[in-house]
Amino acid sequence: MVILIKAMQLIFALTILVVVHEFGHFITARIFKTRVEKFYIFFNPNFSIFRCKKVRGKWRFAFFSKNTPDKYIVHESVNPETNKKEYKYEAVDLSTLPEDDWRTDDDCTEFGIGWVPLGGYCSIAGMIDESMNVGQMQQEPQPWEFRSKPAWQRLIIMVGGVVMNVILAYFIYTGLLISQGEQYLSTSEVNKYGIVTDSLAKELGFRDGDKILSVGGKYVERFHNIPMEMILEKPEFIEVERDGEVISVQMPDDAVSKLINSQGLLISYRFPFVIGDFAAGSKAKEAGMQKGDRIIKVGDRYTPYYNDYIAESSQYANKEVIITVVRENDTLPIAIQFSDDAKLGVLADENVLEFETQTYTFLEAIPEGFNKTGKELSDYWKQLKLVFNPSTKAYESLGGFITIGSIFPDRFNWIYFWRLTAFLSVILAVMNILPIPALDGGHVLFLLVEIVTRRKPSDRFMEIVQTLGLIIILGLLIIANGNDIIRLFR
Repeated sequence: MVILIKAMQLIFALTILVVVHEFGHFITARIFKTRVEKFYIFFNPNFSIFRCKKVRGKWRFAFFSKNTPDKYIVHESVNPETNKKEYKYEAVDLSTLPEDDWRTDDDCTEFGIGWVPLGGYCSIAGMIDESMNVGQMQQEPQPWEFRSKPAWQRLIIMVGGVVMNVILAYFIYTGLLISQGEQYLSTSEVNKYGIVTDSLAKELGFRDGDKILSVGGKYVERFHNIPMEMILEKPEFIEVERDGEVISVQMPDDAVSKLINSQGLLISYRFPFVIGDFAAGSKAKEAGMQKGDRIIKVGDRYTPYYNDYIAESSQYANKEVIITVVRENDTLPIAIQFSDDAKLGVLADENVLEFETQTYTFLEAIPEGFNKTGKELSDYWKQLKLVFNPSTKAYESLGGFITIGSIFPDRFNWIYFWRLTAFLSVILAVMNILPIPALDGGHVLFLLVEIVTRRKPSDRFMEIVQTLGLIIILGLLIIANGNDIIRLFR
């Protein structure tokens, strides 16, 4: 059930992002009077769940039907000199088709829903894209085709998708700022009790209880931003307070590589174990514990903080032990029988640390939404550069659909959903603008070259680089999803 909930959220988010992205191409194409042949949610090989199109002024609909036949007849022959197969495409004479044939009205877009729930697409006439519509490209260019438009118009059409993804992220972030504000845990609040470290943090030189003062000489106000600051800014040292002394923890040369490929949290916040609530049938409650009790000892071992308790209690599965708690001004020993999984049936009260909430009015949220969107774009771009840096081995941290799906919560929550959707919209925008053939950025690159040189690349050249780009993208997908599979068996 958890996997299903995560998968549904992922599909829903990707559908929103791709539809918005493709709408950017659609609306800019229509502005410049370029025909858009198809606009589909999900992919539709062979048949579609739903299709509709305006044919000769009348809307026509089809459900669970085969796709409209191609407008081109394929003629296959063998070249006697090379002994290789060659294909020529002949356009169907639309005047010979029945009046209700959907192909008779080229000027209208066919909208539909496919059956493969992965994004969607927008097919623009006269454009070499992932559909590789070779048949159309062998015909004479028409004034309503993408390839016949001026370079500057084609450039705007190509960046339309990326721009729409950035706009979507901005509106989501702005809406969340207005409705929810921003809740965060300040570093100064964490420094009341210090940090909890994982194995990598200990390897880098941190210790439980350290109070982080600065990252490379810079104070980081929001505690959860510290790991990302360590990755993106590559600080030479981190200043911490340890046992009342200020210590400089020097970062090794391979710190960024280790941080990127780490599967742990690196650091978290430490807090005393104050009982906030009890689970049903809690043995701790039956033994006499109360809400607000602070656990300070398990057996003879002093456990002033929650992480200390977790580490110590794991050895007491199905055993009776004396747990010492502080209740108001009294220190009380309580004998408790642990369960088979070494649980007490209590929930820790994490409100002992105060989270801060920064609220925004409508007018304040408008510029702050720009700032937040810009920072997310900048940060993700920096992360992406690390991926292409062999020395960091960041490619090992690439993840596919399993990794993306895992970031969604186990239960549907609209706030988390929209935050993640905005973040994924930023990722989609940055990834699509990369100068890789088959991506929007690849088309943009060739259009910029064309504008500067005043020479348009041949259709044959664009077909070759498009194929090359698809191979590169397929390779990246294999690496990313392969990493997911490898992690499952670690």
